Amino acid sequence: MRHSLPAARAPRTFLPTAVLVVAALLPAFAAGTQSAPAAGPQHGIAMHGAPTYPPDFRHFAWVNPAAPRGGRLRLASIGGFDSLNPFIVKGNPAEGLMRVFDTLMEQAPDEPFSQYGLLAESIEISPDRSQVTFRLRPEARWHDGRPVTAEDVAWTFATLRREGQPFYRSYYAGVAKVETPDARTIRFTLADPENRELPLILGQLPVLPKHWWQGRDFSRALLEAPLGSGPYRVESFDPGRRIIYRRVDNSWSRDLPVMRGRYNFDRIEIDTYHDTTVALEAFKADEYDFRLENSSKSWATGYDVPAVREEKIRREEVPHQRPAGMQAFVYNSRRKPFDDPRVRSALGLLFDFEWANKNLFHGQYTRTRSYFDNSELAAEGKPAPAEVALLERWRAKLPPSVFEKVREPARTDGSGNIRPQLRQAHDALVAAGFRIDAVGGKRVESATGKPLRFEILLVQPEFERVVLPWQRNLERLGIETSIRTVDAAQYRRRLDEFDYDVVVGGWPQSQSPGNEQRSFFGSAQAAERGSPNLAGIRSPVVDALIEEIVRAPDRASLVTRVRTLDRVLLAGEWVTPQWHLPVDRVAWWDRFGRPAVVPAQGVQLDAWWVAPTRAAPPGHGPEN
Repeated sequence: MRHSLPAARAPRTFLPTAVLVVAALLPAFAAGTQSAPAAGPQHGIAMHGAPTYPPDFRHFAWVNPAAPRGGRLRLASIGGFDSLNPFIVKGNPAEGLMRVFDTLMEQAPDEPFSQYGLLAESIEISPDRSQVTFRLRPEARWHDGRPVTAEDVAWTFATLRREGQPFYRSYYAGVAKVETPDARTIRFTLADPENRELPLILGQLPVLPKHWWQGRDFSRALLEAPLGSGPYRVESFDPGRRIIYRRVDNSWSRDLPVMRGRYNFDRIEIDTYHDTTVALEAFKADEYDFRLENSSKSWATGYDVPAVREEKIRREEVPHQRPAGMQAFVYNSRRKPFDDPRVRSALGLLFDFEWANKNLFHGQYTRTRSYFDNSELAAEGKPAPAEVALLERWRAKLPPSVFEKVREPARTDGSGNIRPQLRQAHDALVAAGFRIDAVGGKRVESATGKPLRFEILLVQPEFERVVLPWQRNLERLGIETSIRTVDAAQYRRRLDEFDYDVVVGGWPQSQSPGNEQRSFFGSAQAAERGSPNLAGIRSPVVDALIEEIVRAPDRASLVTRVRTLDRVLLAGEWVTPQWHLPVDRVAWWDRFGRPAVVPAQGVQLDAWWVAPTRAAPPGHGPEN
């Protein structure tokens, strides 16, 4: 139902969502092993093998380096904002803020996981992989004209680990020491040299100006335009309603190979809507320009308007091959009865995806069966010998089924008749200690007579039509549920505090999973406020497998270890998987140019531009 684009220039674990594979640009991904670090400073780095682009490359292959600059792009966001600090738990940050900040390196969306210098002109990894050194570009400047220094990098790193979102503490946990030999050199000493991914994720570090933050409380929501070094700055904002970004004139980085042909709009205006239906109507009324359609119903029936028929609005489904990640009903295992996998399994049996896909989604979706679906990383069938060898270490702590086949969600015929699933769910609940009360016909705890009831927390009103059929099936087994839809601010607060029974949530994935799995599923994050470990997973087996993934020496071992983790997560029944799309649905007003090539990681809106020859409302054309 929901499948959204993240903010631009976000960390690797939050990937763009439209993909068209460009085979000629991809390196030998499946067969390559982790190469030894190249001697001396390098212009780029790849997780496996060597980066595709040579040291003298002029621009990425998927951009138009001659794209005209100017005009504006109008976008929409849902839910409002009350902060301009996107790095902390407190507050709801405005959309698009990562355009204000630069990272040490820039990820190439046409490669599985490669990075090239942005703030850093080079990266050097010591032969024993114990140290990673970045050399900053001398021309790198903050928007106030002051140079970006190694001290800024060190301060940012320490501040994000101390006061930033829990994600940063787990993501960068493997760094033992940070040094600044001089004003342009930053050196990280790694606690575990076998953590092959850590040098690359250090390259993703967004760098903040130490001098600007002096005297400001980083841990509090910010309602002041932050200083950055990125291609845009905040020009103006109205909390909860609108934010406008202005492209920085003569930005220090505009002619770097990783930036050429990108960030072409002079202004990016993002208006806030509190209702997705209203937002769609606003798009059709030409109130904003580009839309990633998240609703199957809207995609099928909501665009029957003259602007579409006259091709003023363009629509396209863009196939992708990246991992779909996991979108699901997530059970809070910190609470009873969701701490019992038998209860979680029983509830999942009563979600009839096939009926919903036929009657609600116009047959557009594919059932998600893996935390890494739509990729070679997904577990399938019986475990391979290499997977069994890993699993054997923890046989005593795993259900026997893990060694037999991968756990898959229940299938129905789509008719709405789910009697087999009802019987299975009833048996599982009885085994978990929940019987049917003879008087009231309600499902109760056998020992106490306490009713089995829970709340399904939502943030999107349109999702209620998905939950209601599930609720009816639950009622057939005497289970009481309530559906509560709250605004975005309250939803985030409740998630941060783990104040929920069941939510619609999930975890995006990349083609190269690694350190982020600690924050997604690691035991240390289960009690960390604001953690993405929504299910509250505490499993020594999961923890151990994550560390195996982090230390994978080559692509083949990485695939084996991820598939093994997938099996264990699925067997834990922490979620009821929902669905995903093999395509991304995008709609836009036909006043833009775009590159002919879409890179492997998807549509890159920052490479589009205003087409001077096409009709546009006032304000869209190039500015003087």
